[in-house]
Amino acid sequence: MTDQDRIEAIQAVVDRVTSWQDGATEGTVAEELRRGAQEVGVDMSDDEIRKLADVIEDRHSAVDAAEVLSGT
Repeated sequence: MTDQDRIEAIQAVVDRVTSWQDGATEGTVAEELRRGAQEVGVDMSDDEIRKLADVIEDRHSAVDAAEVLSGT
């Protein structure tokens, strides 16, 4: 899997979790990110999960996974 394929798969998971989990706790969001990543066959570190969960919880809107994971 290329880096671009990985980011696209993660973005699909983030989009799904964002739409389902608006207002959910960070633990719930993180668990759904883990579950989604497993379903699409993408390995994500605990740090990546935490970063994405934090942003999803804070923004309650569209999240750009590539931006979050690149640290910008």
